[in-house]
Amino acid sequence: MSDTTTDTTPKAGDDQDLGAAGSQLSTAPKDEPPHLPSLGVIGWARWFWRQLTSMRVALLLLLLLSLGAIPGSLIPQTGIDATKVADFRERHDILAPLYDKLGLFNVYSSVWFSAIYILLFVSLIGCIVPRTWQFVGQLRGRPPGAPRRLTRLPAHTTWRTGAEPEQVREAALALLRKRRFRAHLVGDAVAAEKGYLREVGNLLFHIALIVMLIAFAWGQLFKSEGNKLIVEGDGFSNALPMYDDFKSGNLFSVDDLEPFSFDMKDFRGTYERTGPNKGTPRTYEADLTYTEGAYGEEKKTTVKVNEPLTIGDAKVYLTSHGYAPFVTVRDGKGEVVFQDAVPLLPLDANVTSSGVVKVLDGYRNPGGTKEQLGFNAFFVPTFGGSGGTMLSQFPALDYPVLALSAYHGDLKADAGIPQSVYQMDRTKMKEFKDADGELFKQLLMPGETMTLPNGAGSITFEKDVKEWAQFQIVQESGAGWALGGAVAAIAGLAGSLFIQRRRVWVRAVEGPDGVTVVEMAGLGRSESTRLPEELGDLAGLLYERAPGVPDPVTAPEPDGVSGSDSASEGAEQP
Repeated sequence: MSDTTTDTTPKAGDDQDLGAAGSQLSTAPKDEPPHLPSLGVIGWARWFWRQLTSMRVALLLLLLLSLGAIPGSLIPQTGIDATKVADFRERHDILAPLYDKLGLFNVYSSVWFSAIYILLFVSLIGCIVPRTWQFVGQLRGRPPGAPRRLTRLPAHTTWRTGAEPEQVREAALALLRKRRFRAHLVGDAVAAEKGYLREVGNLLFHIALIVMLIAFAWGQLFKSEGNKLIVEGDGFSNALPMYDDFKSGNLFSVDDLEPFSFDMKDFRGTYERTGPNKGTPRTYEADLTYTEGAYGEEKKTTVKVNEPLTIGDAKVYLTSHGYAPFVTVRDGKGEVVFQDAVPLLPLDANVTSSGVVKVLDGYRNPGGTKEQLGFNAFFVPTFGGSGGTMLSQFPALDYPVLALSAYHGDLKADAGIPQSVYQMDRTKMKEFKDADGELFKQLLMPGETMTLPNGAGSITFEKDVKEWAQFQIVQESGAGWALGGAVAAIAGLAGSLFIQRRRVWVRAVEGPDGVTVVEMAGLGRSESTRLPEELGDLAGLLYERAPGVPDPVTAPEPDGVSGSDSASEGAEQP
């Protein structure tokens, strides 16, 4: 007898054959990549629309809009203050080009901010339209019927009463309608629902956001904003050439300017005289006389800080204040060549001010050539310096002093290049020299005169020091709609947060013993601790109309008898 063994160990060259054989014998499906259906253009469009109109994306866009407004508040904007933007560019060689590429100097008109704005607008509309139709369908429908087992609901109660089931249902229907429930009879139960204003508040909030977005966009497109410095006794007419600087929206037209004019009769400023807040302004008031239209009736008003003059869509704000010393310039023959109040710009809280006096008529130098005059001016309302230092101790006109330094030459006023009225181009101007060869300058009290060398004339600081005020005239349509939208948004948000939508069912049926069994339950659409309390109040009122009866008393069973009789099966206890 011989043993026979078979070597079943696969050889090194048999792997490929075994794999092929295994694939032929196996009944398992082959591992192939799944064939995913292509969505196509319409499918992708629908997917994108569902994502865009979801509440999650709407909240994300609202967050991005809020974050995008942050650089608009922290970084100077070209449309608000071009001077600050230019200064920022000079001080930041690396950040300025980066900000230009990102549009951070014009945040609210940049492409990315406009894209967020438009997407949020479309998202809100996409959220509101289907929810509105759904809500209209709910209003046209009726509350659903009662569940089979009311006792399984979170808030419920039950009792037995001697009243008929029809009487209980009629009493429940009247009670719920009196409490402003939408109620109707469904089978053996009354179904009622209340709190539809919750969804109204939700829709109102979203509609109000759309109104605010439209109002803001409309206001920016048709907005105009300009500034005008006015000295006491001067006036202003709301026309484009009258503004010191002016900017407007893309769709604004000069014809849209409100027709009005006003004169500033007087300006009053009061300041704290004592205490740690000495020098702090208490009141700024400008007395104006204004007219609406070309032939309007003349009216008087007082404009204060944060209390503008409103004319149509235009508002006139009081923004700043300063002093304008009244000076008289005479030539070498004593003839007046300049006489006016010269507004000076404040440099500090105590209204230390600087500016220039430009006299274009000038004088004739010893060579017979006619030259122009220029004076650098420093003014302090309350002089407190020492050694000729110009330093104001208080912003009121307690001790006014005017410091002047004189120049002659060409002011380049005829070069056709706009110049600041507060600065002097001295590239072609020469200094007047005193006896020591120094710059000719002098401190003047009101009524004093500085006589220029070489018979060039004189300049007198008159006793009249006028005050000036700068007004900002803003015309922005849609502000009322924006305010109304904000109020409506707050009201809608409050309604959606504090109003609870809930349902109440009352079932009244005849029990096995002929006594009516009343079941009452409530269900809130959101978690609230007020539902059990409200259900208890309703049950108490209904109980007064359908009072309870004692539960039946079951006699004790005799000894040795098992209690399987149907009489022992009592009704469910409340």
